Amino acid sequence: MHSIYDWFRRHRFAVDFVLMAVLWLMAMPFSVADGGYSSSTVDMVVAGVFATALIVPLAWRRTRTVLAGCLIAGVAILQWALHVPPVPADIAVPLIVYALAAFGPRWASLGGLGLALIGAILLVTRYFYNLTSLSLADIPYGIVMIIMVWVLVLFSWTAGDLTRTKRLREQALSDRARRLEIEAQHERELAASDERAHIAREMHDIIAHSLSVIITQADGARYAAVASPEIAPETLATIAATGRTSLQEMRRLLGVLRGDDEASTRPLPGLRDLDELLLGIRAAGLPIDYSVTGEARRQLPPGAELTAYRAVQEGLTNVMKHAGPNVQASVNLSWNARGLTVTVQDDGRGVTAALSTAGIPTVPMPSGRGRLSAALPVAEPAAAPSGTGGGNGLRGMAERVKLYDGSLSSGPLTGGGFGITAFIPYSEN
Repeated sequence: MHSIYDWFRRHRFAVDFVLMAVLWLMAMPFSVADGGYSSSTVDMVVAGVFATALIVPLAWRRTRTVLAGCLIAGVAILQWALHVPPVPADIAVPLIVYALAAFGPRWASLGGLGLALIGAILLVTRYFYNLTSLSLADIPYGIVMIIMVWVLVLFSWTAGDLTRTKRLREQALSDRARRLEIEAQHERELAASDERAHIAREMHDIIAHSLSVIITQADGARYAAVASPEIAPETLATIAATGRTSLQEMRRLLGVLRGDDEASTRPLPGLRDLDELLLGIRAAGLPIDYSVTGEARRQLPPGAELTAYRAVQEGLTNVMKHAGPNVQASVNLSWNARGLTVTVQDDGRGVTAALSTAGIPTVPMPSGRGRLSAALPVAEPAAAPSGTGGGNGLRGMAERVKLYDGSLSSGPLTGGGFGITAFIPYSEN
């Protein structure tokens, strides 16, 4: 039934043409017989012509509604002007009133209704009520005739207007369903894009950190192997452990992407895993001072803890890649009433100003780091030259922090070195 209904809706002109043909075959014989009052051939031909002219425009009642209404209205007025007797084909008038109300514009609907009401008066006074022989006794009869025709016209217009309302409501529901489908598609695309960005950040953090540690260890072992060959086994063990850990994290991430039921569901790293991270970096030869100030008012969400962990990891990776030899780093976690501030600083040669995203605010540092614990100036963000953009690591870190309504600033320290400060607020309930 749905397929048949869809076919009828797609082939409206064909359906209307068939209905018009059936109506013409049914009305034509009666129209010719009723129109030939004098039984003359001319009257019968005239009646047949007007019957055809009234019924044929109904084939366009839905595809060319206004045109069909104008044609039928013109034929009806011409019929009245030439005093052609009413024929059964005049049923086309209430039918086109219905079509105008259902499928035509609003002005055509109301115009057709008004014209049909006036035509009812002209019809009665022309053929059923002679104004020249006016008598009080005939007035109620004429009024009743006019009211009866009006009822037929109003019924046709009301039925058409209800059909119009139903059609518009169905069209509105269809448009709404289409908009919801488009919005759902856009949401899926945005979710996929966000997931790709998240995966890119995870892959960068895993690969960049692990490769930095491996490269540092390999270079150190290559230079020290000549003087102290016993260092080589320990360095190779560190390289193997770092590569194995990185490979496990990569497999876990890719397993989740594939939807593998056997993929590892080990929790993502958080603040509790910082000791293990710092231990591995210290084993790579980078001295690190680690301190925690204040107490947490509440526990951060797992995603926020992962962000803090990645901020420390990225900061220390940058130290190993850019700070140079004989460098010392410091990591500070500062809890306050608003959230957690993570600061990573070093006393090395720093990086170019192009990697700076903003000045580093003053953050309390552990004692014994004199120059590193000095107050850091707050400056306006430096415009990075084209092609730098602050580096993928800093950009990814800034995106991570922004997801939790936090802020990230990084830049050279006064007196040398480089620092990164990330603030992650509590997730309020």
